[in-house]
Amino acid sequence: MGDAGKPQVYSIAAHRGFADALVAGLVPRYEEEGLGLARLTLLVPSSRAARTMSEAFIRWCGENDRAGMLMPRMVTVGDLNLDESLGALLDPLGASDIPPAVEPTRRLLELARLVEEERAGLGKSPLPGAARIRLASEIARTMDRLLVEGKEPEDLTSDAVLDMLGDLSGHWQDSLRLFARVQARWRSRLEETGHVDAATRRNLLFDRATKRWRAAPPGTPLIAAGVTSASPALARMLRAIAHLPNGAVILPDLDLKLPDEAWDELGRAGATPEPGGEVFGQSDALTHPQYHLKLLLQRMGIARAEVKAWHRRGITAADPARSQAISSLFLPPKASRSWVDLGPEKRRLAGVRLLTSATSEEEAQAIALLVREALDEPTKRIAVVTADRSLARRVTQHLERWNIGADDSAGRALSLTPAGRLIGLLADIMSHGLAPASVAALIAHPLVQRGDDEARRQWLRNVRKFDRALRGPTPAPGLEPLRQIAREAGVVDWFGEVETILSPLVDLPEAITLAQSLDLLAASAERLAAEAVWAAEDGRALSRMLEDLRHHAREISTSVSPSDIASILRDRMDEVAVRPPYGGHPRVAILGLLESRMARADLVICAGLNEGSWPQAPGSDALLAPGVLRVLGVPGAEFRIGLSAHDLAGAMGAPEVVLSRSLRDADGPTLPSRFILRVEALLGELADRHRDDRTPAILPLLDREPEPAPNYPRPRPKPSAAQRKVRISATAIDRLLGDPYQFYAQEILSLRRLDPLAADPFGDPALRGTLVHDILDAWHKAREANPSLEIAPFAERMFAEAKVHPLFKGLWQPRLIAAMERFEQWVDEAARDGRTVLVTETKGEMVVDGITVSGRADRIDRCADGQLVVVDYKTGGPASASQVEAGYALQMGILGLIARDGAFEKGKLSGEVATYEYWSLGRSKDDGEFGYQSIPLKMTPRQKGLTPEKFLPTHEEFLSTAINKYILGDAPFTAKENPDYPGYSDYDQLMRLEEWIVRLGEDGEGAS
Repeated sequence: MGDAGKPQVYSIAAHRGFADALVAGLVPRYEEEGLGLARLTLLVPSSRAARTMSEAFIRWCGENDRAGMLMPRMVTVGDLNLDESLGALLDPLGASDIPPAVEPTRRLLELARLVEEERAGLGKSPLPGAARIRLASEIARTMDRLLVEGKEPEDLTSDAVLDMLGDLSGHWQDSLRLFARVQARWRSRLEETGHVDAATRRNLLFDRATKRWRAAPPGTPLIAAGVTSASPALARMLRAIAHLPNGAVILPDLDLKLPDEAWDELGRAGATPEPGGEVFGQSDALTHPQYHLKLLLQRMGIARAEVKAWHRRGITAADPARSQAISSLFLPPKASRSWVDLGPEKRRLAGVRLLTSATSEEEAQAIALLVREALDEPTKRIAVVTADRSLARRVTQHLERWNIGADDSAGRALSLTPAGRLIGLLADIMSHGLAPASVAALIAHPLVQRGDDEARRQWLRNVRKFDRALRGPTPAPGLEPLRQIAREAGVVDWFGEVETILSPLVDLPEAITLAQSLDLLAASAERLAAEAVWAAEDGRALSRMLEDLRHHAREISTSVSPSDIASILRDRMDEVAVRPPYGGHPRVAILGLLESRMARADLVICAGLNEGSWPQAPGSDALLAPGVLRVLGVPGAEFRIGLSAHDLAGAMGAPEVVLSRSLRDADGPTLPSRFILRVEALLGELADRHRDDRTPAILPLLDREPEPAPNYPRPRPKPSAAQRKVRISATAIDRLLGDPYQFYAQEILSLRRLDPLAADPFGDPALRGTLVHDILDAWHKAREANPSLEIAPFAERMFAEAKVHPLFKGLWQPRLIAAMERFEQWVDEAARDGRTVLVTETKGEMVVDGITVSGRADRIDRCADGQLVVVDYKTGGPASASQVEAGYALQMGILGLIARDGAFEKGKLSGEVATYEYWSLGRSKDDGEFGYQSIPLKMTPRQKGLTPEKFLPTHEEFLSTAINKYILGDAPFTAKENPDYPGYSDYDQLMRLEEWIVRLGEDGEGAS
């Protein structure tokens, strides 16, 4: 492709469009001879790049009215992530002299075992299974990073590393020591098995190919296109290709017009000032988009002046004038001073727009609108490039409003797919027990019973019944509390099937083999969803991951705790990307940064240009300090920022470009990307001309503005006379008078609050009240046969039988028992004064004007003079005398009226009530102990409330008003009729409180 003896290295400028420009130059040269292009071999960086090249050849055929062609052979050589196959060219069957690579999963599990053994040797405590595997994964990544750079274990003990060891903190010293010991043992293990690491094998294959091609150049053309990885072994192979008679290396967007001063300012980039010196200086511009290309050229031994510009332009080539501005945009600090002298014509970015949205949701809507608008041009292709996967999903969803199916080629983590979520929920149950939220999510999962529509309908009917009964305070651990809930819901037979599926996952031993746990999870998943769990692309990916992990875990006998299974699986699934089957719109692509390399479209939308997204925050190596990496000659974490900058520079070469960001995301305010700040700084006063104000203005007009809703009035339902005639409980009288709408919703409509799943087990007063009342009731009844029965051991037994949640038991049992012990003292003291306990938890009723009024008394005592005492137990603070006087707490007075005018114990108990007492289990303000008494009566002139003489007459008036006004009358059940009434908020949403409460008092609105 050029002069003999000179390296054939080319650069395709960003504005030309790499893939299309490459095809435009290759086809005319190689299609003339016989098979033509079929004799050509292209080395590309990834399988996605091979797909991009194939699409470019197809476009070329369409543009040139060609029915088809034999395309060249494409071989993927991998990238910095080592996640692509090498291809048959570099991994031939005849390469028997190169050891096979160890399986990645096997290496991970064996490293985890070595980590635990070495930590034990260093006197450190064992790590949980999930943390152990995470540390092994970090060690594997660091090993690969060093191997890619050609570093051997002995380099860690070089003089340069040892000299700086004393300057490192203790944390870094410990990490380096552990890493070195594990790596040394791992290398010994590889020698025993005859394997090598995958990165080592890749280097050996590269070197083997390099030697072969130098000794006997291939007779067919060989071109490396778009390969930018600067690993030494790959750089040596690229050098060999560049010197082949029929070879060439074609780089993407090497800036040939960058001034020499700016090129030198990038730093050493592998060129040491003296033998054995550091190849990366502290001032190297690792974040510059040209840095990794300079590093590649240095390792290839080729000067930038030897690189030639590609002679062809692609179908989607842009104005070449923009290349000057893009080059100036990313100048290093000193060279950026030239911006002062740049004229407007050299700073103009024609065809580039800046789009700023208020939120990430609005950004997704705006991008979808831009895509929809661009599709009106029949041949226009659009690419949305973003590293923010959540933003990519939003864009995909918004495009569906126009029936545009766009595939996110970067895929999504396996853990977020239906199959991954199903196995994840099962793993959560294995690790954390039968938590209500996990159980409810699992049994309602969309894959469960998916193969049989009728069976799934019946299954979901049972799920809804069980879910309704499951709501409320979190039950105690184990299957028995869930069985009881299933009995209450009337789905015992159905839950037996669920129990059969879940029982193998609970009550496991403290240690279990990883393979056995995966067997249990897979079996349970198949019982729930049969083949549906493995059917789709996510299921197939899950099957491959589980089988791989299970196979190697069984061979190595990896043992873990069941509590670690959920974390281990989630970590593994997060590293598996499930990509769509590519059935979306042919002219719309949603790409990640890796997928966007070499791709080109007429309109490229670079989205999510915020710090932490593009560029992503550089993650430092967890095991080797930055100084150690620099001494070893390994690029630091900032190197990735340079790759992100190069991705942006390449994308900005498209004919039309939109640079988009949002001011806020789900986490709060965002910081603009350093790249977009440079764009605005370069444009200066021209920036306003490039801002896209039109798209944000259109967004509010996408949907027809709804008719303004009329003001919602304050609810005043007026049921019929027949509907009003309901029983009234003693606890409902104050609610009827204070907030009639609550009474209407609860007693007439029979609506009850739906509790959440997994409600706070120790913050629910109803749970405490029910349990305390049951214990005290049972204790009083038991004392009839055993008067000396102590309450503390009795209550402890009932707590155990109730199987309350451990959190509730730990927090409330001690204080409740302490209060009940004081209750026992008061009962015994009252008994010595002639007061006896007559009944507990007794029901009573009376009839007033034909309406039945009922109530339940916690306890009724009889004094020595024959009069009664009504006792009410409170787990919180009791009602005050002033609340009783205001009509906000009428229960005790109504119980007194029932005792006087009706009866308790089915008509067997009645009489005059001498006094009323609240026995609270709360902390006393007087002595700080749990348990105290109060009386809701005005006993002294200084107290507030009702005197004993006025207590029952006042309650009679309240009761008469309530019955005659609402039950027998026709008064509306007005919402919040008494705004001072401290009622519950269970029905606020039903009454649409927020829509009318603000208008109370306006022009008579809301007047009662």
